[in-house]
Amino acid sequence: MFQQPNLIGANSSNVGNAFLPPLGQARAAGPIDEYDFREIKPKKKLKEMTKVLMAEKKRILFIKYGWKFNLKDRCIVCGAHHVWESGDYMRPPIPLSHVTKGRPMRGTYCPKHATHHKQMEMLQQQILADEHGLDFKAFIPRPRLPQVLSKGPLTTMSKADVISLIGAGWLITPPEVKGEETTLEEVIRLSVEIRLASERMNTLIEKGE
Repeated sequence: MFQQPNLIGANSSNVGNAFLPPLGQARAAGPIDEYDFREIKPKKKLKEMTKVLMAEKKRILFIKYGWKFNLKDRCIVCGAHHVWESGDYMRPPIPLSHVTKGRPMRGTYCPKHATHHKQMEMLQQQILADEHGLDFKAFIPRPRLPQVLSKGPLTTMSKADVISLIGAGWLITPPEVKGEETTLEEVIRLSVEIRLASERMNTLIEKGE
């Protein structure tokens, strides 16, 4: 289940709302999704995405000034709080005040708007490829799952598969033995359970560090 991000100055204008216009919904906080362009031509798509990623400004009545969410670890578009890990492949670059130009901002992009920024980068590459007659396939970000989950129904599991699932929070238990369990079978079952519990404990300790 998606949990509403922690926002500064949250109100109905920057939190996901089904009654918002398309641009408002795209700029609002929410889960990771692919932006659905309304324009068809690549350069017009780029202008459309620039409006989506523009830093939110402060407002008094109808007068806009400054930047509303220009704070460390806050999305400059919707105000959602997010701390990026250094090795995260979706980590966005330092945002600029006018998206592709302007002054560097103290804030960042949340996962949703970082995905939109990645789409914008791919769109820029697509425009460049079209101008020079090159073939280019855009990258579409998707949530990462343990490798074992993409293989379909499981009949066997390698040690790497077990470690991958345990690291993701899954609890792996050996299959139940049908009929009466012999002493040797019980010893094997207990040794496997101890090994799995030990690997899970090591994973938790590493995360705690």
